Amino acid sequence: MDKAKDAMGNEQTSDKVLDKGEQLADKKTGGDHDAQIDKGRDLADGKLGSE
Repeated sequence: MDKAKDAMGNEQTSDKVLDKGEQLADKKTGGDHDAQIDKGRDLADGKLGSE
């Protein structure tokens, strides 16, 4: 996970990347799994930095 933190740089960058991933997942699933995707995004954000 340290490599991921280093690659993300800072909180704004990691949030932007996670938001893009969340949007892509929502689009691919047609929004059917929105709650699970949000939970996963929040979990990843917690591991990479603070919200």
